[in-house]
Formats: sequence, C-alpha cells, structure tokens
Amino acid sequence: MMSFDTIVIGGGHNGLVAAATLGKTGRKVLVLEADSQTGGAARTEEFAPGFRVSSVAHLINRLHPEVVKTLELERHGLKFDPASFMPSTALSTKGTPLTLIGAYGESLVGASSLEQSAWNDLRAQLFRYAGILKPLLARRPPDLGGMSFAETATLAMTGISLRRLGKEDMRDFLRMLLMNVADVLDEHLVDDRLKGLLAFDATLGSHLGPRSPTSLLGLYYRLAGEINGQPGAQMYPVGGTGAVVNAIQGAAEKAGVTIRSNVPVARILVENGRAVGAVLEDGEEVRAKTVVSAISPRATFLDLIGTREIDTGFVRRVSNIRVNGDAAKLHLALDGLPQFLGLGAAGHHGRLVIAPSVNHVERSFNPSKYGEFSPDPVMEITLPSLIDPSFAPDGACTLSAVVQYAPYALKEGWSSGKPKFLKAILAQLETYAPGIGKSIRHAELLTPLDIEQRYRMPGGHWHHGELQADQMLMSRPVFGAEGYDTPIDGLYLASSGSHPGGGVSGVPGLNAARRIIAMKG
Repeated sequence: MMSFDTIVIGGGHNGLVAAATLGKTGRKVLVLEADSQTGGAARTEEFAPGFRVSSVAHLINRLHPEVVKTLELERHGLKFDPASFMPSTALSTKGTPLTLIGAYGESLVGASSLEQSAWNDLRAQLFRYAGILKPLLARRPPDLGGMSFAETATLAMTGISLRRLGKEDMRDFLRMLLMNVADVLDEHLVDDRLKGLLAFDATLGSHLGPRSPTSLLGLYYRLAGEINGQPGAQMYPVGGTGAVVNAIQGAAEKAGVTIRSNVPVARILVENGRAVGAVLEDGEEVRAKTVVSAISPRATFLDLIGTREIDTGFVRRVSNIRVNGDAAKLHLALDGLPQFLGLGAAGHHGRLVIAPSVNHVERSFNPSKYGEFSPDPVMEITLPSLIDPSFAPDGACTLSAVVQYAPYALKEGWSSGKPKFLKAILAQLETYAPGIGKSIRHAELLTPLDIEQRYRMPGGHWHHGELQADQMLMSRPVFGAEGYDTPIDGLYLASSGSHPGGGVSGVPGLNAARRIIAMKG
C-alpha cells in the first residue's frame, strides 16, 4: 500500500497549485486525476480535426500574482505577451461598436465625449470599491470565532481603507454594496451599449440578471482580479488556458509531485473522524497524512465522504449549495475569419460581447428562472486562432463563446432542447456577423449538463457553486468548511467552490496549501 504526506484529489489548476505549493516544502505529494489529462475545465482541447480551443474557461483575468511568484510560473513557460491582452467590444447591429481598451476601459472608443467622461468617473469609483474587497478575496476568510493576528490585521486594513475613502465615498460604498448593477449603471451612464456590456460582465456565470439584487458584486469580483499587475485586465494566453495549466503542472513536477491520471476516486478513507487516504474506483487504497479535495465541495462530502461521517446540519447546508450553472460554451470550426459588423481586422482580435442593453440582458435571463433557455442569448466571443494560429488550420478560424442563459435543469430536457438552443445562438451570431453560418465546418455546444458530465462539475457551474452574497467569504462553501479545513480532521478543500470562488486564479489552491502548512508545519 502506497503512502504519501498529502493526497490531492483533482488535477484542475487549483489542485495542481495546492500540490506544487506543498511539494515545495518537501512533502511527498500525490495528485489523483480522474480524467486522462490534468487541467479540468481550463485545459486546451481539440474539438474538431485541426481545431483547438480552451475548454470552458477561455480568458484569464484573475491569475493571482502570488501564485505566479510562489510557483515561479514564468520559469515554467508562462508568458505575459502584451499582444495577448484583449480589449472588450460591445457589438452593435447598427455597425457602431463600442470598445473598452486597456485594463478594463482605461480608454473608451466609440462613445460620446460626455459618456467617456462619465465612464472615467464610474470606472475610478468601481476600482476604488473593488479595491476594498480585494484583500479579502486574496486571503483565507477570517474566522470570526477565533481570528489570528493576520486575519485581524486584514480586517483592520479593510476598515482603514474604508475610512480613507472619506465620508461621502464610504457612504456610497455601503449604499452600493448590495445593489443591482442596472440601477448603478442608470445612475451614471446613458449609452445602452456600454451599460449592456457592464451588465453582462456583472452577471456572467451566475443565475442573476442585471436587475437582481446584489448583481453589482459580480462586477466587483471581476475588477478585483488582475493580470501581470494590471487590475481588470484580461488575456488569451498563447496556447490557451491549457498553457497556464502546463506551467503550474511543470512547477508541481519540479517540486517532486507525483501525478496520476485516469484514476477516479471512489471514496475518501475516514478513520475515527480523520481523513487518512483515498480508495480508487479499482479498489486500490492510497494512504496519506493529509487529504486535499480540489473538486466540488458537494461531491466531496456527499459522494466521497458520505453522510454517516458528518452531522445532519452540515449535510443539509452542503446539500443546499446552489450549483446549477446557467452558462453554455460554444466552439465553432470556421472556414475563415467571420466579419462582425463595424469591426476592422484588428478589432476581431479582442473580446466581442453581444449584450446590446441592460434590458436585453435582463430579458435573456428571465426564461432561465422558469427552466427555459434564452431565445435571444447574450454571449462573449473570442477568436483564439487569431492570437495563436496553431488553434486552426491555415486559412481557417476557431470561434469560442460563453453563452447565457442556459439553465442546467432545462424544463424540456437538453436532449431535445440542445439543437433548438444551438439554432438560437447561431441565429444571434448571424445577426452580428452576416454569413457566418455558411462557413461553419463543425459546431460543438456544451450545455451545463455536458459540462457536468465531461468535467465532473456538479450542475455544470464553473464556480462549483453560485457566487452570490450568501455563498461568499465566510459562507463559502458553507459554514463549517469556510476556511479550507473541514469537520473531518486532515481533510481540506481547494476548489473553486471554496473562497474566493472561480476563475483561473489559483487562490483556493494556494490558500488551502498555506493553511495546511500553518496548521501542520
């Protein structure tokens, strides 16, 4: 029987970050990945002969600098190419797009001078307020029952940052914190294209519309991220998100971490209330002093641990985690570059958003509340083969899009609903890029159900659970497992379902590893 200091279940990017960080301390670490390759929903895959794409996550906007520094990812091949940083363009059927250039709109092109001035003021305010939350999203959430000195200091600095805002700004921060994003945008802006883009970004990946209470938090979460020191920036790395995974895996392997693929875990071994290893589906047992679960918290406790090992109240809280996703992923293999209305050749290199107004985003959301997909969907589009030509054959083009809203529990079922939703998406694309339908060689649509089945993510939710006020900070994933440690001694959580949430950041993995090091030396 093999024995390790630490077993990490799940070889997604957070699992690899945790493994690499622990491996650098000299621990003997084993990663168990159920699939044939690591990376989870952040890997790069071929979806048609000669056409490659980043699987679910297709942009990087919050890879934390401490992860990059701690694991020396640039030494392992990660490149921050300035050409990979992407503007965001709000597409228009009238052929008059609007573009945010730089780190989330340092400059605004295509709007009136009055709107540009109003945007500059709102942008500065949003970044100030996101900056208040940023330290809380980078560290272990404070243990209100017994805060360490570092946790107390972090909260104190948050309070000091609030005071530094001044009375008027501090009042506005508190007033806006739980507002819906639509009301905030209406207070400051008039251009529907700009408001639609911001409303889309605030609700991307959540079961929220722009008029839903607390939807502004989604925009704060986005703006609290950074890439290479640029807050709010986004990039499509050469090689796709899989290149980030490869760099993290390289760091793990250099640290002596053992990685095994095609080894699904059947259950976590628990003896006398302590996690002591894992049993694989083929019956093999692997023992360890510490077990780290970098998969969904719901799957961890309900499937791998079992309800007999944890109390009823905790089981109820875990069972009630909202995990049903609302976002689908579209991949198109195209004969050539599509021509989106109003864009020149350079404009196609950015992130293209179809969300023409706040009301359009809200109307797209409404059907999902009743188990129906949006007949007029909103989406973000990238053309990755323009950045990395290896993603498509010569002369051809790859299109990658995240599309909303597509409820996991579709009322009519996805077997019959999927072709209808694909038809609605392609009709929307045709409106903004006339003739694109005739150039499609192959289309792949991943619904939340497909994402669940392919990437073992319950509900097909890339955050492993809704990122809303009641499932954030000290309530993520649930009370009793909010600080990466759990009611099971020796078991720690390290997935996007833990604080602070999803996106390719590495923070849950890094913080879980640091917690283990702090607890066990």
